[in-house]
Amino acid sequence: MNPSSPSSATIHRLTRRDFIQYSSICIASSLITACTNNNQPSTNSSGLEKVTFGTNWIAQAEHGGFYQAIATGIYKDYGLDVTIKMGGPQVGSGTQLLMGGAVDFFMGYGIDAVNAIAQGIPKITVAAIFQKDPWCLIAHPNTAIKTLGDLKGKPIYVSASANITYWPLLEAKYGFTDDQKRPYNFNPAPFLTDKNSAQQGYVTSEPFAIQKQGGFQPVVFLLADYGYQPYATTIETKKELVEKNPELVQRFVDASIKGWYSYLENPQPGNQLIKKDNPEMTDEQLAYSIQKLNEYGIILSDIAEKQGIGAMSDEKWKSLFDSMIDTKISQPNVNYKEAYTLQFVNKGVGYYNK
Repeated sequence: MNPSSPSSATIHRLTRRDFIQYSSICIASSLITACTNNNQPSTNSSGLEKVTFGTNWIAQAEHGGFYQAIATGIYKDYGLDVTIKMGGPQVGSGTQLLMGGAVDFFMGYGIDAVNAIAQGIPKITVAAIFQKDPWCLIAHPNTAIKTLGDLKGKPIYVSASANITYWPLLEAKYGFTDDQKRPYNFNPAPFLTDKNSAQQGYVTSEPFAIQKQGGFQPVVFLLADYGYQPYATTIETKKELVEKNPELVQRFVDASIKGWYSYLENPQPGNQLIKKDNPEMTDEQLAYSIQKLNEYGIILSDIAEKQGIGAMSDEKWKSLFDSMIDTKISQPNVNYKEAYTLQFVNKGVGYYNK
């Protein structure tokens, strides 16, 4: 599969869940030349504070609001000179980059945030752009498959990382079993060949690839609609930065959220930068991804409709943690509340339209 495709974002998004201990980050990452608690954003010749934001994969529509904030000058309006450091197969884990000071903010994920606290890694989530995780299961059009539960007993192509994310929920809630799992290499060919099978994917990507390659519209089950509720495409940073420079964190969060509102209204400026960073990205794929982000309420749903893009709630974080305990992804003694703060979000839609 083309690594520039949004579907490939799932590879990095999940493999970076294999955290290393904070104490060994400096040794483990060849990308980080210094591991220090004193790294702070600097100022350029124009008086703008230089900030680096790390994404979880190669440029795509799922990163659109951040690119839009650069393209339209929103970050500059907030006194920021932002550089986006793209993720990819040759880039170290987000936690390594963040804790080592290679980036100031990183595009994170709810389950990662809780796991980091369990491992004593001092990072924190300050906003959640995606209210719903785009993970889905995809099936062939078949009258026997009406709901997610109908996939029980069917062969399903999944990545190894499914074991510590969504698969435990499917086992607990729908009776899925390990003998259903087939190794998924991010290529839809095995799924297309076996009409009795299903596969994992991103609702913004794999269905598009399947339509193109298979010539049919697959059945799509967004896991967020079936009880899988982690925040995704979060903004996370070091706890130290929140404590020492909360004003900078607020400006970055506010400008990023405004970038997302702008992108959803007119994505062309952001898309031009996305295609510059990722020349293999197509207009057709970008349009499809944006359509699905809107159709499924990935960004604008739940409390974000009133509290603004990026909103989070104590209730949803607790629900996520409870589900992690129930499915044995986490131990109950983890202080999950250290994984996030509501300090920088939930300002209300009007706040971001000023």
